[in-house]
Amino acid sequence: MIDFSLSSEQAQTQQNSRAFAAGFLNGARASYTALPNGPARFQCTRPILQQATALGLVKGLIPSALGGTGGSLVNSCLAVEELHAVEPSVALTLLANGLGLSPLIMGGSPEQHKEFLAPFLSAEGSPLASLVFSEPGGSANFFELGGKGMQTTASKEGDRWILNGEKVWATNCAGWDFKGADLQVVACRDPSSTFKSPEESAMILLVTRELIEANESDAFTVVKHLETPGHTACSGPHVKFSNLRVPESHVLAAPGSSKALQLIQAAFTSSAVIVGAMSVGVMRAAFDCAFDFAKTHDAGGTVKLMERQSVADLLIDIKMRVEAARVLTWKAAHALDNGTKGGPELAYEAKIWCSEAAVKSCTDAMKVVGISSYSNEYPLATYLADATVLPIFDGGNVGIRRRQIQQLFLAEDYDAWAPAFSATSQE
Repeated sequence: MIDFSLSSEQAQTQQNSRAFAAGFLNGARASYTALPNGPARFQCTRPILQQATALGLVKGLIPSALGGTGGSLVNSCLAVEELHAVEPSVALTLLANGLGLSPLIMGGSPEQHKEFLAPFLSAEGSPLASLVFSEPGGSANFFELGGKGMQTTASKEGDRWILNGEKVWATNCAGWDFKGADLQVVACRDPSSTFKSPEESAMILLVTRELIEANESDAFTVVKHLETPGHTACSGPHVKFSNLRVPESHVLAAPGSSKALQLIQAAFTSSAVIVGAMSVGVMRAAFDCAFDFAKTHDAGGTVKLMERQSVADLLIDIKMRVEAARVLTWKAAHALDNGTKGGPELAYEAKIWCSEAAVKSCTDAMKVVGISSYSNEYPLATYLADATVLPIFDGGNVGIRRRQIQQLFLAEDYDAWAPAFSATSQE
């Protein structure tokens, strides 16, 4: 029997997340909107991240087996929806820690877990982690045989790897003062000619703030801060590594195997579901705003807008998208939690469908309100600006996510309906 009711633990997760959003996120946008630029807005949110750390939200991104309090991916989706429905910018900063830590959690040695997870297991400070992957020239085809591959390289010199290259769009990578995050999980490659494929040459290095400070002053620099129309209090600048010396103990995935690629793919598979939940949150907020408007405004007519069929139809469509997106996201999360066959496909589908539905729902909500929705008096234009990034970040839907599903389709043993009906774990 299929049961969509929440367990007591899941209901508590939802309630706690809703309470945190109401207590700490609700006024965040008003506090940072008046600030002149993205870096200032980002720094303005630090006290909220300190509070989230103190309350255990950062520790909750780490599995209990490694000292954290993290639960299932389904639980994470419940929390993400609540946070993103209230304040996407601060929520993204917090959640990017989870993506940044994922490769370390999945692929680190016991010694690396002990050393590099420590700041995130504490209830103090406002630690930031970042998965540093994308580059200014694009990243969708990094692993294409014969392609250019990653331009960020690490060359072995004695007992150190020398990291050089430029990265961009890595949320949190520069830290609060733009001199480096507590932990950057940097994807790069060994330029040695001994490797025959991009997969074999790929590496992942663990770059800590302490490591940056032990290098030359120009070893890590911010080239440019990026101003964005949505998520305006987040930080994912264009950064540069210049002869940053990295010890062997900071190598998470060495060249010569597929470990780096496997960890990157696994991290972005889980994050696809998280983007699905983000999308649900944004859609929910847009629906609530447009619904309240339609119930209280008549646009000069004799009845409230909700009694107009055209308005009701727009709201009905948004509501159905929210419900369908939530179920797809929960199903994908449940499949990944349980190792169900077809889980990755469901994750990619959740990322694609939910993110694109979010953009459509925000524009439909604006249609309900009309021209007033274009005024800052209402949050709908802001919701739309936040939603537009969802289909194009965390693996763009066209360049990466649909291509991932296409590759699954091309497999000789592909079973189209295994994701829908399978109840067994992958062998």
